[in-house]
Amino acid sequence: MIFSETKLKGAYIIEIEKQEDERGFFARTWDAKKFEELGLNPKLVQCSISFNKKKGTLRGMHYQIPPHEEVKLIRCTKGKIFDVIIDLRTNSKKDESWIGIELTSDNYKMLYVPEGFAHGFQTLEDNTEVFYQMSEFYNSSHARNIKWNDVEYRIKWPLNPTVLSKNDSSTNSGEKSSP
Repeated sequence: MIFSETKLKGAYIIEIEKQEDERGFFARTWDAKKFEELGLNPKLVQCSISFNKKKGTLRGMHYQIPPHEEVKLIRCTKGKIFDVIIDLRTNSKKDESWIGIELTSDNYKMLYVPEGFAHGFQTLEDNTEVFYQMSEFYNSSHARNIKWNDVEYRIKWPLNPTVLSKNDSSTNSGEKSSP
């Protein structure tokens, strides 16, 4: 596994190292010891799948507040997404505190999202599936949402959203959200 830290301290893009032969390839996507060696939280307690029928579907920006902050490890297993994280830690500047990365079923990249970050994504193809691993159980009383187009963060989404949940289209910072 190849770990590359992003401009947001503690957030990593993770690439697989393929061992290829005539059958195809084999690659590791999880190694708790490697995460520990890098000082990353290796605790995983919950996994989820998000299936999205339409290109342009936007989910986010979701996070949980203490004591239920969570690490997320995100991978696109079918299709393509523009994955976005926002650094909500107190020392981050709002207009410089987000990054977006394209995760696809073909590039096999993963995004490690540390505690203190909001996460969301937009599908770039129909019938896209996203696989999440989380370090904390979902806790609805500690779940929050930042509106996808919050003017303080100025996220540059690749497409105009075609599908948004009622919750994601109407909530603002600090309000409860659902996944």
